[in-house]
Amino acid sequence: MRCKAQHPRLLKGCRLLYKQTLNQLTVYDYIAPIEELLSPENRWVKLAQQVDWLSIEEEYASHFSHGGKQAFGVRVAFGSLVVKKALHLSDQQTTLLIGESPYLQYFLGMNEFRPKAPFSARTMASFRRRIPDNIIAEAVRELNRCETAAK
Repeated sequence: MRCKAQHPRLLKGCRLLYKQTLNQLTVYDYIAPIEELLSPENRWVKLAQQVDWLSIEEEYASHFSHGGKQAFGVRVAFGSLVVKKALHLSDQQTTLLIGESPYLQYFLGMNEFRPKAPFSARTMASFRRRIPDNIIAEAVRELNRCETAAK
């Protein structure tokens, strides 16, 4: 039997040689872990591997009491302050840039890319109260060493 219609699926009894499937994944169906998408040579990836997160977290945790609202993790708090200082940004600019960059989100310990920072610019003031500037400055120096070594 020969199909004579513009759209052969409309005729009963016609055999289709090609079956169209509309099961294409969208970007929202599959979110790869962020580290699969990043270059291991990026300065933020390298710095994330070099930071002693455990010792910074111990110091950071000492500023909190039991009870109350759950605080942001040390990687988010410390990382955002390092980004701000290293790139000479305002709090608002820092949150905007974090929302745009998977590398910065990786540095902050996020597992997948999100188009918005997980905190507001106002939250950064509380991060500064809990994390000493000298620790942030040391991380920025290490970031600069990563950049120099890459050249």
